[in-house]
Amino acid sequence: MLRLLLVWLVNALALLALPYIFPWVKVDSFVAALIAALVLGLINTLIRPLLILLTLPVTLLTLGLFLFVINALLFWLVAEVVQGFTVTGFIGALIGSILYSLITLVAGWLLFPKKG
Repeated sequence: MLRLLLVWLVNALALLALPYIFPWVKVDSFVAALIAALVLGLINTLIRPLLILLTLPVTLLTLGLFLFVINALLFWLVAEVVQGFTVTGFIGALIGSILYSLITLVAGWLLFPKKG
């Protein structure tokens, strides 16, 4: 349970850091980042697998590159739903989702190293 809360906090901090790296993403407050990280996690857990399954032929045809489009659309959806978290355009959502994934990946590696 503690690890889950720490991952949520790291994801929120990654969302807060994102506007400093990429200006097309804005986060107004830490509370907005926490809510956006929670909604993004829920959407990635519940909706993303269904979208991947439904778009499997396109994903296979593009050798997996369509997954970037799915991630961008979900990132953009969260920005539309959560007040205080905004993304400018689809390209902003695409680059923002890639940068967010990279930041959380590196932070996860540094803070939660694999055992064994």
